[in-house]
Amino acid sequence: MNDQTLGERLRQRGVSRRGFMKFCAATASMMALPPMMIPKIAQALEQAKRPSVIWLSFQECTGCTESLTRSHAPTIEGLIFDHISLDYHHTLQAAAGDGAEHAREEAMKAHWGEYLLVVDGSIPLGANGDYSAIAGISNLAMLKEVAAGAAAIVSVGTCAAFGGLPMANPNPTGAAAVEDIITDKPIVNVPGCPPIPTVITGVLAHFLTFGALPELDHLKRPKVFFGQNIHDRCYRRPFYERGEFAETFDDEGARKGWCLFKLGCKGPTTYNACATARWNEGTSWPVEAGHGCIGCSEPRFWDAGGFYKPLSAPFNNIGDTILTAGAAGLAVGAAAAVLNRRTKSDAVKNRETITIKDLSKES
Repeated sequence: MNDQTLGERLRQRGVSRRGFMKFCAATASMMALPPMMIPKIAQALEQAKRPSVIWLSFQECTGCTESLTRSHAPTIEGLIFDHISLDYHHTLQAAAGDGAEHAREEAMKAHWGEYLLVVDGSIPLGANGDYSAIAGISNLAMLKEVAAGAAAIVSVGTCAAFGGLPMANPNPTGAAAVEDIITDKPIVNVPGCPPIPTVITGVLAHFLTFGALPELDHLKRPKVFFGQNIHDRCYRRPFYERGEFAETFDDEGARKGWCLFKLGCKGPTTYNACATARWNEGTSWPVEAGHGCIGCSEPRFWDAGGFYKPLSAPFNNIGDTILTAGAAGLAVGAAAAVLNRRTKSDAVKNRETITIKDLSKES
């Protein structure tokens, strides 16, 4: 079955040409590609064979897998059975014990140098890696073993990408990110706690379509999803520009949907697609639900000064960069608030002046 192309497999399953092209259009849109790329995507997918994927889970909460199983573009069923060959995954595979490890070893042997390695969770380096083990193999040893034969690595979730919660001070297990350990393989980071489902599957779809990882930023995140910060695409941005901020989570400003900057929103320094892709099949996202962004797709967000402290609050050395950006943001907001008040005040004075002049003319 793995020798079949995706096009052949879809035709066997009764997928129409119209349905296939609709999927290609959705894939192009998700990857921010122009419409003229749709035929090229279709041609590439029709000829593509399912790549072998080995998914390793280390110091994690299973939230990244939970996020993946809620993906709707493509669905998890379509991803597994039509787009990739998920040969090893602790949570989703049917095999257990020796059978599971045998499946991993067979996949590595059959697809050496070609398979895609997906990792979620950080890797403990303390105690010679003995803080966490699978089948008697330390996370560190298993990562190195599987990474050796991988064509590329996708670090899913902030724990795998940047160390995440396990790396938070005082980092008792010596947790590290994948890129801190593996330095000789192409790596794409898909951070988030957890990542947006369609971002995970979008990266996999891009690899399948083009046989390469998408364009990355300086933190190895795909620019198509992490190219803009939350603040620039937030629907509450106009309130920020006018200096209208919620002071508490239950005040009048909060009820009116004003900016959550003063309540600790990290949108100005956080890069992700939450504001556009949203969650639960595009239903909503934290800021729309009334909670500020906590910056979960940024390095060391757990230690960055507290979730409910505004960016202008005094920070330790971890938040120096955030402090600078936050102070600038607050200054802009404060200036906007002053300007807004002055404008309203001037408008009132102007109305009073006009009224007095009109009365004088009438008299």
